[in-house]
Amino acid sequence: MLREVRRIVTGHDGQGRSIIAQDGPPPRSIELGGRGLMFHEFWHTKNVPAKIDRASAEPLEASLSLKPPKGGVRIRIVDTPPEEPGAEAPELGLIEQAFAMLGAANASRYRPGQTHPAMHVTPSLDYGIVLEGEITLITDTGETLCRPGDVIVQNGTNHAWVNRSGKPARMCFVLIDGEYEEGLAP
Repeated sequence: MLREVRRIVTGHDGQGRSIIAQDGPPPRSIELGGRGLMFHEFWHTKNVPAKIDRASAEPLEASLSLKPPKGGVRIRIVDTPPEEPGAEAPELGLIEQAFAMLGAANASRYRPGQTHPAMHVTPSLDYGIVLEGEITLITDTGETLCRPGDVIVQNGTNHAWVNRSGKPARMCFVLIDGEYEEGLAP
């Protein structure tokens, strides 16, 4: 079992001194697909450089989004339950529904005969840090097991995450909006 996640946000008081503005769970934790895959949304910025002001508030967002805001950054923690040994991969329809819930119905890149039905791509540079457990990163041409402390630089490529460890896995992701070089976009 993974421990509860906690978000601590600093800010400024009326005199410009630093304060702890918020301390508690993130404002949104959403389970996708009813199989224990949890997205904990910690923060996002609409622009880089990020606006630093006295309010120190996260910009409002209507719904969960797989991608960072255009020109912005997003940080989240994802809890991935283990796949049961010998279980079939989730049906493509369920995967597509999950991507639609993330506002990224077009992110799915799976086609029958490919590596994994959760294969997807976004136009972003993502830093993934394994916090707990083990998880496998799958690409078009191979896969690698990632363990606590490993940092993955996901450079706008087609990929999937699979937990074959038998225990829950937790990763932190920092997603930065990106632009593809001409001729590279999926």
